[in-house]
Amino acid sequence: MAARLGYDAIEVMVGIDPLSQDVEAIKHLVDYYGIPVCAVHAPCLLITQRVWGSDPWDKLARSAEMVQVLGGDTVVVHPPFRWQRDYAEDFVEGIARLEADTNVAFGVENMYPWRASRPEVQVYVPGWNPVDHDFANVTLDLSHTSAAGDDAIAMAHVLKSRLRHVHMTDGSGSGKDEHLVPGRGNQPCAELLELLATQGFEGNVVLEINTRKALSRTSRETDLAESLAFTRFHFAAADIL
Repeated sequence: MAARLGYDAIEVMVGIDPLSQDVEAIKHLVDYYGIPVCAVHAPCLLITQRVWGSDPWDKLARSAEMVQVLGGDTVVVHPPFRWQRDYAEDFVEGIARLEADTNVAFGVENMYPWRASRPEVQVYVPGWNPVDHDFANVTLDLSHTSAAGDDAIAMAHVLKSRLRHVHMTDGSGSGKDEHLVPGRGNQPCAELLELLATQGFEGNVVLEINTRKALSRTSRETDLAESLAFTRFHFAAADIL
């Protein structure tokens, strides 16, 4: 679908689907469809806690190996959960060591507080916002800025060259992780794209939208095509302003 719609590349999300964990199978698909992989999202979600074992550092090392085999240059990783104490304690320094050892950028992704029975629950250590910490590379997700109430433009200005990877998507400010089609929420999607273009951004802009509510394949393709057109238009618009 991505190849047919004209996407330049894809990010592989390593999940519970065995295919997403199989580098040789993915390599075959890359060759068959002629669409490259720019990044790998490490299996660091709650539902992937047992994918590739239980050691989080092993997961990151395997993610780096996968992205190198597939020709990409970035691994996306979430901050540790608070119950991963040993991993969290050494996370900032450990990510720096991995980058030095592998020559792969580990883009630590901005997250958001979890809202449960209490107003909010801090589940990420050292925190949900990587801007506040000494990471060389950061992934900025606009659905997550929406859920957290963060300012994506301000974050981009602070990060400067540390901004390595963008998950282009949208949110309504509801506090939920919505991953809307860009332009359908209240996040500064267009403004961020134009800012990145004027700054000569050389990282990846990856569309990450939720199409689970699409009623048909055609509807899903329409959302993906609209997202791509929006992103290309606003990234190019900076050249003609």
